[in-house]
This record gives sequence, structure tokens and C-alpha cells, in this order.
Amino acid sequence: MNSFWKTRRIPLAWLLLSRQPLRLFVALAGICFAGILMFMQLGFRDGLFDASVTVHKLFDTDLVLMSPRSMSSISMSGFPRRRLIQTMAHDDVIGITPVNWNFLLWRNPETLSTRSILALGFEPSDPLLKDSRFAFKAKALNIRGRVLFDDLSRNEFGPVSKWFLEGRTVETEVAGKRVRVAGLVSLGPSFGADGNLITSRETFLNLSPSTPQGSIEIGLIRLKPYSDPEVVVTSLTKSLPNDVRVLTRNEFIEFEKNYWRTSTSIGFIFSLGAAMGFVVGCVIVYQILYSDVSDHLPEYATLLAMGYRLKTLLGVVAREGILLAIMGYLPAYASGQALYALVRNATKLPVQMDIDRAVLVFSLILVMCMGSALLAMRRLVDADPAEIF
Repeated sequence: MNSFWKTRRIPLAWLLLSRQPLRLFVALAGICFAGILMFMQLGFRDGLFDASVTVHKLFDTDLVLMSPRSMSSISMSGFPRRRLIQTMAHDDVIGITPVNWNFLLWRNPETLSTRSILALGFEPSDPLLKDSRFAFKAKALNIRGRVLFDDLSRNEFGPVSKWFLEGRTVETEVAGKRVRVAGLVSLGPSFGADGNLITSRETFLNLSPSTPQGSIEIGLIRLKPYSDPEVVVTSLTKSLPNDVRVLTRNEFIEFEKNYWRTSTSIGFIFSLGAAMGFVVGCVIVYQILYSDVSDHLPEYATLLAMGYRLKTLLGVVAREGILLAIMGYLPAYASGQALYALVRNATKLPVQMDIDRAVLVFSLILVMCMGSALLAMRRLVDADPAEIF
């Protein structure tokens, strides 16, 4: 029995924290709030980057040809279609798809209000998306004036998907011209486009007569299996004039992300918001731990006088920080999941919890609590039993 009590450790850190439940609740609420703020700010930032390349990721392509004057998906410039045809001279190129890309005005068929929508025009016989079912849907676009509507578009475009699935004929206007919805696709909105539609190049040029017939905004290039995209990019860059730019599929995706990351203030604002949440949490945890150490300073001093090493007592404060980090993180994580679901349902943006962000926020909360504990330890280091008593 004596050996049992000798080996049993007293949970001193937990007892000190739970001695004043209200103070513990305030501390956990502060940590949870800071965690939620970091989750939301980082989630919005990453969701922005992911949403900006929703369509980019769906293209059936290995390389992308575009104008060097293009800044992003919301500012695409045209280039001669013949440049894309010239790439077919390369031995590793097995197929191409010219694509027109522009924003046009869509009229809500229910409320008759207009809203900008991203329109993609291509030859229906060419591959465009990786979805195996898309080729069948694209056949309907051979009829002029037919479009495929993105069923993930925001509700402001009208109940198009609902009406179409009910078997109703859905007709509306795009850029002032009559079109009929011939099918549905699932692409998803982005920060640049609230909705999308796909049509044939013939219909696209009819909807956007200012677009030259020999001009396209992007060109999709498919390579032979086992070809090295980087090598082909280098070869095509040397052989083509400088009025076009050749990118790999991943570079095309990063091109769009970099625009939102570096050329706009949105990424900086969300990162700053996460940093502010971190600072707020640090202040709250520091105040709680500093007050706890100050209130129990006589007890700590007594333990020092009894022969306990300072290192042992510092470990108690450190364990308090770890306990606060764990208990504050769990409700923050659960709240973050719920808020992400709310944002997805309200905006249809791909804001999701991933393991990297979950680990990052926990690490930040742990650093926040341990850093605050380290600062609070200075009060304990200065404790002198002779002065206290």
C-alpha cells in the first residue's frame, strides 16, 4: 500500500486550474474563441484559393496555352487560335481543345434580374472536362443556342436546376440573346464567378460578337502517356512566338492562386485576422496563468522552502498550459466544423476542414498557451520564500 501512494502522482496542474471553475471557464472560452477565429480566417483564405481554381482542376488537359497578358480568371486576354494548332507539330501532343472564356450577363428566368456568369465555349466534339459523362451531355450543344448550366451556381441565378430536373423547359437570356438549358454540370462557384455555363464556340461567339472568331482565351493540350510535361513546356516555349505562354496543369492552377494570394488584399486580410486571433488568445491565457501563479505564490514558495526544485514547479505551470490548450482546442475544432458546414451551405464555397489546418491551429494554440505559461513563470522564478512570509 505504501508503494502505491509513493508512485501515485498528484494532478497538481489540474487541481490548480479547476479550483476556480469560473476562471477556468473564462480561459477556455477565450482559447476557444481564438481557435474559432483562426479556423475561420484560415478556412476562408484557403477556401478562396481552392474556389478560385474550381474549374481549372476539372479540365481534361496536361498543358495550358494562354496569353501572357492574362492576369487571372477574371481578366483573361485572347490570343490567336492558330498558336494552339501549331502545338500539334510536337511529337508528344495528341490532342487540343480551344476554349473561349468570358463573363456574360445571365438573366434570372424567375425574377428577370441579371447577374454576371462565367461562360466557357468549346467545340462539343473535343474533350473538355475529366468527367466521363460530360461527353454525352456536350452533344446537346451542337444545336445553336443550347447551354449546360452549372447546378452548383449560387441561388441568385434562379431555380434553373430545380426546373430542369422537374422536366420543364428552361429558357432565359444571356447577353441579351435567348438560350435554352440543355443539361446540367457540376463545376462550382468561385470568388471570381458565382456561376458557370458551358456552350459551343458557335453559340459563344453569337453571345459575344465582339470576340474575334480566330481568338481564344485558353488552349488545352493533351500529351501522350508517360510524356514529361516540363520537357514539352520547354520545347513549346522555344518554338512558339512570345504572344503565348505555355503552362503545365499545376502551373495553371498555381497561376490563379498566386493572383489571389499576391495581387489582392484578400489573402493578407484573412492571414491578419488569424494572427489577431492568436494574439487575443495569448493575452487571455497569459492573464489567466499569471493570476493563477500570483494567487498561489505563497503555496509555491512553501513548496520551494520544503525542498521542491524550481524546475518541478515550472513544470506544473507548463502542464497547466498544455491542459488549457487541449481543452480549449476541442470545442474550437467542433465549432469550426459546424461553421464550415454553414458557410458551404450558404455560399457553396469549398470551405472544408483538412488535417493540415487542424494540426496548424492546434500547434498555434499550443504555442499560444505554452508561450503564455512561459511568461507567467517569471513570477514564479522571482518567488522568494523569505519575502513572502
